[in-house]
Amino acid sequence: MEGLFNFLKSRPVFWVSVTGSTVGVACFVKDLMQGGKFTKPTKADGKIVIVTGSNTGIGKETVRELAKRGATVYMACRDMKKCEEAREEIVLETRNKYVYCRECDLASLDSIRKFAEKFKSEQNRLDILINNAGVMRCPRSLTKEGFELQLGVNHMGHFLLTNLLLNELKKAAPSRIVVVSSMAHTRGEINIGDLNSEKSYDEGKAYNQSKLANVLFTRELAKRLEGSGVTVNALHPGVVDTELFRHMGFFNSFFASLIFKPLSWPFLKTTANGAQTTLYAALDEDLNTVSGQYFSDCDLKDVAPQAKDDALAKWLWAVSEKWTKLTH
Repeated sequence: MEGLFNFLKSRPVFWVSVTGSTVGVACFVKDLMQGGKFTKPTKADGKIVIVTGSNTGIGKETVRELAKRGATVYMACRDMKKCEEAREEIVLETRNKYVYCRECDLASLDSIRKFAEKFKSEQNRLDILINNAGVMRCPRSLTKEGFELQLGVNHMGHFLLTNLLLNELKKAAPSRIVVVSSMAHTRGEINIGDLNSEKSYDEGKAYNQSKLANVLFTRELAKRLEGSGVTVNALHPGVVDTELFRHMGFFNSFFASLIFKPLSWPFLKTTANGAQTTLYAALDEDLNTVSGQYFSDCDLKDVAPQAKDDALAKWLWAVSEKWTKLTH
């Protein structure tokens, strides 16, 4: 016993033991934090799908899984080099050659219109539109039309893209629109007096506003699509380890690399797990007639009170139509 006691008193043994226990606990927590998974073997053969922002992160994993399930997938991306690299990887892995890269810069209404026109020239229907792309907490910058970037990309760009493709979605009915929002919508407020953050700018508030706009858009669009066979639902993917954090100076600092990132690692979802609720909303047969809802961890969740403001949703729709110069 004395020998065992002396062995346990040994500093190297103590620190190896502590390190092993810490890693074990971290891995256990990591596994717990991965959330719900879409485990149904639902096939997507013959389905035509568009995924925005799909050369990295959740979008890329969504394309990978859809390709595995037999879908024809259009990767709508701003960076064509990254898109082609991601496409090549996915095609080689899934052996599905029907994965295409198409340029679509959501910070440019002209680019969005060109993407939509090119898609219509190639396909006469669209089964699933996944509005996945987004920017988060970036320094104040503007889209080509002068929209605050987070509002412009996260909401206005997807608002226009969706409306331009509604006829193709209706032709494919029953079809689906999936809007990747965030739990950040619960902290959001639509600043009616300064929607474009021209009087003052707070990167966090602007991001939260854009995510609330996603949910308001989803709920209003669902009402407008009643009876069409096209459903639209929003979701929170979870806190995922993606490039979405790239604009956050602290997260990319030396201090963060040394301390914060290792400490936060157990609590972040992998990109594959972050894509699960998107896949659930896009493919689950139980959601064939479900519309205007919000999901997280492959389960129905309630939205914030401000996301249920129908008058605000109608106001935002009218402003979005005007700003994007949407004509019917």
